[in-house]
Amino acid sequence: MNAPAVRRSPAAQILFAAYEVLSMGLGLGTLAVICLAWVPVALPLYLLLPHRWGRRIGRLAIMGSFRFYLWFLSVFCYCSFDLEELDSLRRDAPLIIVANHPSLLDAVILLSRFPNMVCVMKAALANNLLFGAGARLARYICNDVPLEVILRAREALEDGGQLLLFPEGTRTTQFPVNPCSGSAGLISGRTGVPVQALLIEFSSPYLGKEWPLFRRPSLPLRVTVRVGRRFAPPKDIPVFTRELEQYFRDELSALPASPTRTECTNGAPAVDTLA
Repeated sequence: MNAPAVRRSPAAQILFAAYEVLSMGLGLGTLAVICLAWVPVALPLYLLLPHRWGRRIGRLAIMGSFRFYLWFLSVFCYCSFDLEELDSLRRDAPLIIVANHPSLLDAVILLSRFPNMVCVMKAALANNLLFGAGARLARYICNDVPLEVILRAREALEDGGQLLLFPEGTRTTQFPVNPCSGSAGLISGRTGVPVQALLIEFSSPYLGKEWPLFRRPSLPLRVTVRVGRRFAPPKDIPVFTRELEQYFRDELSALPASPTRTECTNGAPAVDTLA
């Protein structure tokens, strides 16, 4: 159900818009500071620590850092995150976790709740100044070589990890979900590990594919992650992939309203409407 519209005077609208700009700066700046502060620590640890210890410390550090970041957004930037359902999955391992991908914040949100989650990420991020050192220490998996992805994913799952995949491959542009790749089904079929679907819902399309990085957010920003269906390891990968995509499509289309579809085309966020 949509929240009622909030009516503000012209002066209040200007002040609230200024607060949204300030929140954007605080949010992006804090994330950059957190990541940069970890670089001089993660690099020597990556070189000096044994693989297992480095991986463990790297993943715990990412979870703790991102959890602090979401707390910061909640306290100072008028955001709320309903993630309680995720806690029921922390002990379920090995497990392949798949989610829709509406925003750049999706991985940050999910990684903040799992102490032993390994992320399959774009290869470019491994060389990124902000994320590269931490991702290497945590032994995240680059998606540049498909066979290597499967082998490393199997290794991570055999060690009792939880593998995070975004089967759309990029942030959603064809709402409610882009066509899904067969990677989750392929890895699940090869390893015998089930696939757990998560449904990420944003109150606005902040940091989505059509939302520029420095466009101010539409606050308050509300994020909910729901635990969806768990799929058994498939025998037919194409059939499973179609079933998974249709599941996301059905569940996300059933939401009362999708600001993600409407706000992306506007020049500025709607200050007066809380979705």
